[in-house]
Amino acid sequence: MIRLPAGPRPLAWSLAAFGGAVLLHVDRLPPWISAFALGAAAARALLALRGAGLPGRWVRAAIALALTAGVLASFRTLNGLAAGSALLVAMGSLKLLETRARRDHYVMLAVALFLLLAACLDRQGLPRVPFYALQLWICCAALAVIASPDTQRGIKAPMKLAGRTLACALPLALLLFLLFPRLPGAFWALPNPGGAATGLSDEMSPGQIDELTISDAPAFRVQFETAAPPPQERYWRGPVLESFDGTTWRHERGRFFRESPVRFEGPTWRYRVTLEPHGHNWWFGLESVIAAPDRRAMLTPDRRLVASRPVTEALSYDAMSQPRAVALAPLSTLGRRYNLALPPGQNPRSLALAARMRAAATDDMAYARAVLDYFGREGFVYSLTPPRLEGNAVDEFLFGTRSGFCGHYASAFTTLMRAGGVPARVVTGYLGGAWNPIGRYFLVRQSDAHAWVEIWRDGRGWVRIDPTGVVAPERLQRGLFDLLPDAAPFAARLARDSVWLAEIMQTWDAVNTAWRQRVLEFGSGSQLALLARLGFDSPRWQQLGALLALSLTGWLAWMAWQSRYGLRAARPDRLARAWQAVGARYARAGLHREASEAPLAYAARIAAARPDLAAEARALTGEYAALRYGPAPPPVAIRRFATRVRGLPRLPA
Repeated sequence: MIRLPAGPRPLAWSLAAFGGAVLLHVDRLPPWISAFALGAAAARALLALRGAGLPGRWVRAAIALALTAGVLASFRTLNGLAAGSALLVAMGSLKLLETRARRDHYVMLAVALFLLLAACLDRQGLPRVPFYALQLWICCAALAVIASPDTQRGIKAPMKLAGRTLACALPLALLLFLLFPRLPGAFWALPNPGGAATGLSDEMSPGQIDELTISDAPAFRVQFETAAPPPQERYWRGPVLESFDGTTWRHERGRFFRESPVRFEGPTWRYRVTLEPHGHNWWFGLESVIAAPDRRAMLTPDRRLVASRPVTEALSYDAMSQPRAVALAPLSTLGRRYNLALPPGQNPRSLALAARMRAAATDDMAYARAVLDYFGREGFVYSLTPPRLEGNAVDEFLFGTRSGFCGHYASAFTTLMRAGGVPARVVTGYLGGAWNPIGRYFLVRQSDAHAWVEIWRDGRGWVRIDPTGVVAPERLQRGLFDLLPDAAPFAARLARDSVWLAEIMQTWDAVNTAWRQRVLEFGSGSQLALLARLGFDSPRWQQLGALLALSLTGWLAWMAWQSRYGLRAARPDRLARAWQAVGARYARAGLHREASEAPLAYAARIAAARPDLAAEARALTGEYAALRYGPAPPPVAIRRFATRVRGLPRLPA
């Protein structure tokens, strides 16, 4: 066991607590702050070992000004979670260089706990939970050593005490987590401006989505309350693109027209979406979403889910969809104009092809089928590495390369539809999803990003047509990595080829999803649902408060029961029991020892009252005083003294 001298012991624990807190933020901090923190900790330890003095007040003041200026230059602000944590690390490092008294160590421990709280607010992923628990354990052990450095020696004793304390507090933490009334929404959450982007955009050029197709990162997860739709119906709607300049499709925010009211048909699918942060204000729903899930988002006229704020942290929402939305009114004049517009002078060969095919078609649907047949018979191939398109991109694709992925086919098909007088628009989003049998949900990855087309059909409304399905029909049934396995990253290919590795990855993803849904997203609705499962027919906040009070009373009673032995007087050790036996021996002769009477004074009083017992009393009390108040005696000496006391003859009363 490592034993530290009494003086440096609180400092060592303060350094451990602060160092652990800095490590929780090391990947978020500028490198110079991490280097300064580690350097300050090493310098403080070296000064303590050498017994050298600490830097003066003016030196520390100059360093503090320099650190503040450095944080301000790195973050352009001192506000916010990232900048505030960096500043706290810098100032805590400086505080190490003036730690002298117990109060200074308490301040360092408070800094470590604040940094732990900041790390918890920043990232709540399940892999980080053991590190948070370990850091809290170290901080509690440091508190025990700082408060009582003489009794909490070594490493094992304070860690054991901190572990017992945290174990006793764990039931209380669980009760407060489950039953303490919560406000709707994430009251404590802080925005995370560094959220990753999905790769989907409100613009699309052929070749833009290729970066998404090489990523197996999760986009969102879906749990169905009802039977899941078949694979060819799992279209997750995202941005709708209506403006085209000959190369790029865009969603124009300022272009609005009145959409026709709709009537939904087909089976109703109820599901819960857990959306990963992507930096945009899009939510994804299965076509066609019946209504907005909650107040955080709205359902636009073109049936997109748009939130009031960008998605910078994971969130969940419940939605309902039906496969068909039948328009109850014709397309407006403005809507028809928007969805027939083509840039003048662009892609002339495509326009000529559309004119010939439209002349031979009897109606809009016949024309659409003719275009699909053209894709099917003219040697078009599905590829993730198509040639780059320049100039008249649609012409080059239709009459030149004839190689591309969903974006190429959606762009070309929509262009031909508009050229033939059929209103059409591009829809982007995701297609499919991999089933996780352990968590019982579908995982939609970035590689499932997709683009398809909607055309207007009089008397029916917007109808989905996926031209990619003509060239690669397997794409509508399977994921992209199943269709083109060589395009998958190495880790995805390895998991695909190994059954046991795939099961491990599915299990880990299911555990992470359960952690997020049942812990991180546990809110007011979850509390009321918990009350309902406990048997409350119409759960209310009053019942929640009563249950919390009852549970707290039970916890306090349990703590009192657990503490009953600690409230009793400690059992005397072997030496004390032997000394008590000495006092009982002379008490029979009428010489009771006072509670405040020292051993040698007691022996002097015995000698004055009973000279015949003087030599024995002085020998016994002298030996006890040497054992109790002298250097730590070996166990054999204590056993010898106790044996001697037991062997004394009984004195007459």
